[in-house]
Amino acid sequence: MALSNFFRINLPYGIKRNSNNEWIAFNREYMPLGWSKISDKFSIHSEEAFSENPVYTKYKALTELKLIDIASSENSIKYDTEGKISMIFLYDDKTNPSSNKDYWKDYFDKIEKLSILIAIN
Repeated sequence: MALSNFFRINLPYGIKRNSNNEWIAFNREYMPLGWSKISDKFSIHSEEAFSENPVYTKYKALTELKLIDIASSENSIKYDTEGKISMIFLYDDKTNPSSNKDYWKDYFDKIEKLSILIAIN
C-alpha cells in the first residue's frame, strides 16, 4: 500500500540508530523520508534496513538526554539490548499533528531541535 499524503510521506515520524551510531529519519510507514511505497522486503526494524542507500547520518552531540527531550513520551523511546536508545517517535496516534492542529507547535519544536544537529562527515 502506498502512503497517501505529504505529511505521512515526507515528514518524520521518528528516527532510528544503527550499529554504527548513525541515524535515519523515517516516515509513518517506517520507510525513509520521501519513500511512498511499502515493500515487504524492507523494514526499518531490521539492523541493516536501507543500508545500501545513503540515508544514515552521524551527528555531533546527539545525546540520550536530547533524544528523551525530543521523543513524544517515555513510551515513544525504544532501547537496544545494551540499554541505549535505538529509536524515538516524534508523535503517537493521540498527538498526531495531521489529526489535530493543536499538536503542530509541539511537533515543529521537535523538528527544530533535530534541525540544529551537526552532521559528522
